[in-house]
Amino acid sequence: MKIATKYRTIALVHIGATLVGWSAIGLAADKLDIGKMQYDSACAVCHGPAGKGDGPFKSQLVSRVSDLTVLARNNNGVFPFDRVYQIVDGRQEVKAHGPREMPVWGRGFNMQSSIFFENYPPYDSESNARSRMLALSEYLYRLQTK
Repeated sequence: MKIATKYRTIALVHIGATLVGWSAIGLAADKLDIGKMQYDSACAVCHGPAGKGDGPFKSQLVSRVSDLTVLARNNNGVFPFDRVYQIVDGRQEVKAHGPREMPVWGRGFNMQSSIFFENYPPYDSESNARSRMLALSEYLYRLQTK
C-alpha cells in the first residue's frame, strides 16, 4: 500500500506541475499590452497595424502617412523617444495630426476615463494619461526595424 501511495503522490505532483505550467503559458499569452492597445485604437487606422503607413484610412488622407518602423533608422539608429512622446502628448505639432488645440491624443487621453487604472485609488487622470502615452511611445520603439 505504501508503494501505491508513493506512485499516486508522484503522479499528482507531475499533474500539478503540468497544470501550473499550462496556467503560466496561458497568463503569458493573455498579457495586457497597453501600448499596443493604444496604438491599435489611435494610430493603426492611418499608420497600419504594423506601423508601415498602410492603414485603412490612408486613401482618405491628403498627406503621405509616415512609416513608424523607421524612426530610429532615420535618426542615426537611435529611437527619438522624447520627440515621439512630445508628438503623442501634443507638445510637438505634426501638421497631419491637426492643430494642437484640438484634443487629438495627449489631451484626449486626459479627457477619457481610463479603462485600465480607474479601479486603483487614488485615481489620477493626468498620471494615467502619461502612463498610456509612455506605453504607446514604448510600443512604437518595439515596432522599429532592426
